[in-house]
Amino acid sequence: MMEEKKDIRKRIAETKKQYTDEQLRTLSSDIVKRLEDNVVLKCSKTVLLYYSMPDEVYTHDWVEQLSKEKTVLLPVVNGEELELKIYSGKESMQKGDFNIDEPVGEVFDDLISIDAAIIPGVSFDRHGNRLGRGKGYYDRFLKKLNTFKIGVCFGFQLSDEIPHDEYDVVMDEVWTEEGYISKK
Repeated sequence: MMEEKKDIRKRIAETKKQYTDEQLRTLSSDIVKRLEDNVVLKCSKTVLLYYSMPDEVYTHDWVEQLSKEKTVLLPVVNGEELELKIYSGKESMQKGDFNIDEPVGEVFDDLISIDAAIIPGVSFDRHGNRLGRGKGYYDRFLKKLNTFKIGVCFGFQLSDEIPHDEYDVVMDEVWTEEGYISKK
């Protein structure tokens, strides 16, 4: 199974190289615009989001915009685990592990109050299965959450089927620039 996951990661990375940064930003903007109409997100008060890395659906502007209306939580790597912190502006961000921008401040541990979680991935399939970077941070963390989970990726990151096991957490929906897939 690990070899298949490596192959998918390699294929996605190669495909991404065919797009310019500007093209990926445009696709990202299309995804965010679609997500802004998501009923679950519209009704949410507290949202787990992510501050994108260069090869992910771009979220920096959306995090800023959404934080004016809702409590936005961002993940922070702490050893082998993710913890959450409230986003309170670009000035509250610093480089963390893996050179990822992360918020500083107190840890947010009221997990039951999270209404929706927007989760990045290297690839997703049409059943809501997610393939991450291989470290398991999100899978370990998402097992603690009982909230609506939305995977986001570019259309070329969708796979027919992702190898998965009992440690993998399935998304409720997966959104791309072309629309969404619901596992329900």
